[in-house]
Amino acid sequence: VMAVSPVGLGRRSRQLFDEVWRKFSRLGQMSSASATEALAEAEQAVLSRGGPMCEFTVPGAQDTTVLVVGATSRIGRIVVRKLMLRGYNVKALVRRDDAEVIDMLPRSVDIAVGDVGDPLAVQSAVSGCSKIIYCATARSTITGDLNRVDNQGVRNVSKAFQDYYNEMAQLRAGKSSKSKLLIAKFKSAKSLKGWEVNQGSYFPNAYASGSSFDEGIDASFEFSEGGQAVFAGFVFTRGGYVEISKRLSLPLGSTLDRYDGLLLSVGGNGRSYVVILETGPLADTSQSKKYFARMTTKVGFCRVRVPFSAFRPVKPEDPPLDPFLVHTFTIRFEPKRQRPGDGTQGATDPRNFELILEYIKALPTGQETDFILVSCTGSGIEPNRREQVLKAKKAGEDALRRSGLGYTIVRPGPLQEEPGGQRALIFDQGNRISQGYQLCGCSRYLCQSIA
Repeated sequence: VMAVSPVGLGRRSRQLFDEVWRKFSRLGQMSSASATEALAEAEQAVLSRGGPMCEFTVPGAQDTTVLVVGATSRIGRIVVRKLMLRGYNVKALVRRDDAEVIDMLPRSVDIAVGDVGDPLAVQSAVSGCSKIIYCATARSTITGDLNRVDNQGVRNVSKAFQDYYNEMAQLRAGKSSKSKLLIAKFKSAKSLKGWEVNQGSYFPNAYASGSSFDEGIDASFEFSEGGQAVFAGFVFTRGGYVEISKRLSLPLGSTLDRYDGLLLSVGGNGRSYVVILETGPLADTSQSKKYFARMTTKVGFCRVRVPFSAFRPVKPEDPPLDPFLVHTFTIRFEPKRQRPGDGTQGATDPRNFELILEYIKALPTGQETDFILVSCTGSGIEPNRREQVLKAKKAGEDALRRSGLGYTIVRPGPLQEEPGGQRALIFDQGNRISQGYQLCGCSRYLCQSIA
């Protein structure tokens, strides 16, 4: 893949599509029968696996099946064809399988019928797929439609895809490239063995006898009657914190440097926490180095990804984190880090917390994206619709981030129905881009992301 020039790839792709477009433009001078035949031949030449586009085939693409959700949308139709040009097997999830829908897609596309709001239909659609591109978007601004497609739909597809990967890993005895390393699973009271609850304060005088700042700290990590591992309590002391920590005991031959980060399945009242990794020799704690990263949970259960690249040294002069040297894992609660409105209600005291832990896993290292979500910047949307649309889109993005899948989120600006290649493509982080873009340019970027 590295040997392929994206610039040359895009240029050659545009040339061939322009050739097809010129043939299409001349159809008006032909009879209807001749026009249909010429169009079919042109499309077949472009989409043929052994035709003139074979030089764009990505190595190994024939072994990769990509599910395109929203394949009949403007972006979806282009994405489907771009994927096929590169040799991928394409599966499309559509709501209807009538003649009008079928005619929008190449004949070699495998069509799955179902709604993204239906978990069973989504579960069936993701079966056998290696990657997902989510192009679906609500066709109305009704709150129910926005939530079903842009929010709940992303949740359903990402969950079904994650479950499918887990099922495949179990069938392969955990040897799949997507298999995660289990660090801790909290399924019984015995699973809490080795975990320690500690407390402290960033202000040394907070614990001084009679200090007005020492208002109390209490926390516990116990297995509840409901069968859950619960880390809960309160921190009223100024600058205080509580934490749970444990020395890691990994399976023989396993080291964290082979992994990309951590995945935590947690629940509770939506507080934020600090994850701390300690490295260095166990025999001499004076040489230990600590690294921290922040994680935010939500009310109820969620999966939180914490990449190793997100960890920063507590002491700025320390070197970057080396996962190979990690020996202790800590989760810390600090009231001062809570944001207004965290918790089940705005009036909930941010000094109280509850964290339910289900498992902690290490994510496998890999450069490939599992799930590409086509979101939006909000540009080009009518002002009276924008807030509703962006709220639903953001909820869907957050769901994908917490899913544990490798993801890429693309927020294209307003797309124009014009031929590509006339203007440079601009990519940036955040929401600083506001100008319009050509449709095929954005779609080309999506296909390069999955490649």
